Parts: sequence; C-alpha cells; structure tokens
Amino acid sequence: MKKLKPIVDSLGRPLRDLRISVTDRCNFRCRYCMPEELFGSGFSFLPKEKLLTFEEIVRLAHIFTELGVSKIRITGGEPLLRQGIVHLIEMLADIKPLQDLAMTTNGVLLTKFAAPLKQAGLKRINVSLDTLRDDTFHRLNSRNYSVRDVLQGIEAAQKAGLSVKVNMVVIKGVNDTEIVEVARYFRERELVVRFIEFMDVGNSNGWNADQVISKQEIISRIHAEMPLEAINPAYFGEVATRYRYQGTETEVGMIPSITQPFCSSCTRLRLSSDGFLYTCLFATEGFNLRDFMRQGADDEKLRRFIEKLWAKRADRYSEERFLTGDGKNRKKIEMSYIGG
Repeated sequence: MKKLKPIVDSLGRPLRDLRISVTDRCNFRCRYCMPEELFGSGFSFLPKEKLLTFEEIVRLAHIFTELGVSKIRITGGEPLLRQGIVHLIEMLADIKPLQDLAMTTNGVLLTKFAAPLKQAGLKRINVSLDTLRDDTFHRLNSRNYSVRDVLQGIEAAQKAGLSVKVNMVVIKGVNDTEIVEVARYFRERELVVRFIEFMDVGNSNGWNADQVISKQEIISRIHAEMPLEAINPAYFGEVATRYRYQGTETEVGMIPSITQPFCSSCTRLRLSSDGFLYTCLFATEGFNLRDFMRQGADDEKLRRFIEKLWAKRADRYSEERFLTGDGKNRKKIEMSYIGG
C-alpha cells in the first residue's frame, strides 16, 4: 500500500485516528447516550442494507491509512452486536501499516468474544463502566445486566491478553461519590481507569453544566486518598491527561472535554455505521461516503474527497463552548449513532 504525505486540516491538525461505528444498536440504555424513553422498543434502527458492508469498511480503512491514519477504533452502539464482528477485526488487522486496532464496548459480551477478538488481531479494549453499584448501574446504564456482567467481561479480556482500560463518565449527583471507590478498585487490579467529564454529546442526554464534575475535582478527590503524579502525554492528540499513583506504575486518566478542551490537538475522524463521515464528535452533519462508493466512485475519487474535507476542517466546538458557556442551542449528532 502506498503511503501518502500526512494531511492536515485548516488548523494544522494531522489526520491520525479513525473511529468506525459498526452498528447503531445497543443492549444498554445509558442515560447520557441512549435514554430508554427515546430509544424504546418502538425505535427504528438502521436497516441492514443501509449499513456499510465489511468490504466497504475495509476499503475505506485502506484509504484512510494511506492518508495518515495509524489508529482505528471500532465503536457503536455496541460493536459486539454486529454479526461477524470477529471477521471484520481479522480483515482490518491485515492492513499492515496500521499501528493500533482497538474497540470500545460495554463489556457484557466479552466473555464470549474476548479470546476470538484477540486471536483475530484486536490489540486493545476500552470498557465503559460508570459505577460498581448495581442500583446505580440499573438506573444509569442497564436494567437487564449487572455490574458483575461487565466485570466478568473485563476479566475475560485480561485473560485473553487484550490491553484493557475502563472508562467512567462522572455525573454529579448520580455516581460522583464513587470516584475514589472506582479508582481504588482498578488500582488494586493494576488497570487504567479514565474518568470522563459529563459531555453535551447529542441532544437527548439531558446535559446540564451543573452536573459536570471537573477534572481538577476528580484529581483532588483521588489524590487525597491515593497521591498522584502527572505523566507526560504518550503522543500528540492524546485525549486523556495521564497520572500515576505515586510509587507504582499503575495509571489513571482524565478526559476533560468540558473544563479543559483539547480541540487544538484533535486528530480524529468518525465514520458512522451507515457510511457518513463526521469531522467532530459534536458535528451537526456528516458526509455520505456510502452512496458515493455505491454510485461507483473509485479509490482516487474517495481519497480526494476525504483530503478536501479534512483540509477544510475547522471544528473546535468544545473550545467554543468553553469560551461562551453555551452548548445547548446547537443541534448535534447523537453519540449512539456516531460512536464515542
């Protein structure tokens, strides 16, 4: 595969990361992503014919890799609900210039899929877990599963040899009293947990700035119990601010999109399960690559389209929200559709 000169956007940010949603369906109904009153039994998810095929996903992944993408993350919805997902991972893992292939999941299906995913070529798993208490879990994430289901999935991923990180969205008045508890639990198991400030993704999650627990508050609470020291970023564009517990090699991370936006170093594009390309997590519209492909566009036309789209990219929503203090009046794509 030919490697082209890495492309940069209008603010000088290189293209390095591609997040691919493979389904808009999920077996959870998290309050901040797919609230049950809006995504109930009557909700119409995408029909199969509108989803990108595996061959279309891999074709685009090859093109993105030529343009500078070195990391691909598979998302959803819940990606393990996509039939044949292990085969897709195997196909993507064959893209030799690709340096990193990861997945974000709610974890409950990992007891079945962890070992096959590892064998297929997946390197890393991020598991979403917002609480260690079943009552909060049932209120915030799912009534059909328990915390133990997720923990068993994490254990299966570790046993399979996957690198595992845990993501916790912190919401004031909901699960913020568990910050230290969660940090200690995963420190004892030498797993990285990343605390995420509650974000205003989409239009249906009921976001309120008053419910945000800041990065600094989270750090302060943990540091008071288990002293932390800062670690330098591992690479340009890393979204998590890294720390480790003093005297150990175990890390903890903060993702402060609200109080410390990182738009200036954002290197990510997002591809929805039906083939729309989004230049920002908070985007209002996408660009239809699926129909462009199905109408006969060759690789060169697709490549030029992506190059032009990235060259014009000027997204910096989180910085703009930080400066104005207002994010409620902008219509945004839902996270369940685009992936996190």
